[in-house]
Amino acid sequence: MLGLDGLELTTEEREILYHPLVCGVILFSRNYHSLEQVTSLISSIHVLRQPQLLVAVDQEGGRVQRFRDGFNRLPAVRRLGSIYDQDRIYAKQLSRITGWLMAAELRAVGVDFSFTPVLDLDYGINGLISDRALHCNPEIVADLAYAYLIGMRRAGMEGVGKHFPGHGGVTADSHIELPVDLRSYDEIATADLLSFKRMIHHGLSALMSAHVLYPRIDTFPASFSIRWLKEILRREMKFQGLIISDDLDMAGASIVGTPPERARAALMAGCDMVLSCNHRDSAVSILDNLHYIVTPASQLRLVRLRGRGYINMECLRQTLHWQQASRLVSNYSI
Repeated sequence: MLGLDGLELTTEEREILYHPLVCGVILFSRNYHSLEQVTSLISSIHVLRQPQLLVAVDQEGGRVQRFRDGFNRLPAVRRLGSIYDQDRIYAKQLSRITGWLMAAELRAVGVDFSFTPVLDLDYGINGLISDRALHCNPEIVADLAYAYLIGMRRAGMEGVGKHFPGHGGVTADSHIELPVDLRSYDEIATADLLSFKRMIHHGLSALMSAHVLYPRIDTFPASFSIRWLKEILRREMKFQGLIISDDLDMAGASIVGTPPERARAALMAGCDMVLSCNHRDSAVSILDNLHYIVTPASQLRLVRLRGRGYINMECLRQTLHWQQASRLVSNYSI
């Protein structure tokens, strides 16, 4: 899955997206100017190939919301965790409504899925995660994340939980350096893994792996670890959905080698799909040098992430459901 440079497809990007190993596009703020523009951009991606390329975005809320003007401003999900501490039932209702609103607005412009919900725990030590996490308690995280996922599914979108097996227990930012988590497997399993286990039980369709090294478990970061992905996630936790690497252009992935070496290592470790989002040369290098045959299982897992149903933004805004959801989300974000 690749990133694009601007507001519309270039001739070079069209040629790259025809490559058989490309399965989708991830959009960022640099790709968004208006509802009309992004709808046109996504349509131009979807008509390129059959089956259609997937289109994704990070639309968590708070600091991480790529599309803003023309969309509801979503609060950081930690606000839901704070409400949960006071009123569990109401917080779950708000989480479901927020998940629906986020997904419904993205489906209205053609986005297939958002990389959410965040399943990391907020230990209060990681600035990258902090209020992107729903709570510090894994049971509460799973409770709210499942409600959020129910809302997403009602809008025609599957969720992508992140960042397996948990990014909240380190201080470093994997965009800048490789974080190292010195905890034992038992410590992680009795805390961070619980929210992932619960969401797997609820049929979560996809997970994103973390560029975090857990040296007491494996010598490779989780995104490149057979131990984490094939043995723990697939065999022990029985996850059947899509496994996606975090962005291979991040500094936390550079320990593995060149971009093609990173891509191969992640795929061999158990990822079904890898991200190369922000450096065109890296993406082209991967496509030119990665000799890989996509398995039928990975292809089936990808299909599950295709968005379902469609109502354009103008019609969506006229519905009572959208109007009520917008009001509720706006009120609790204060």
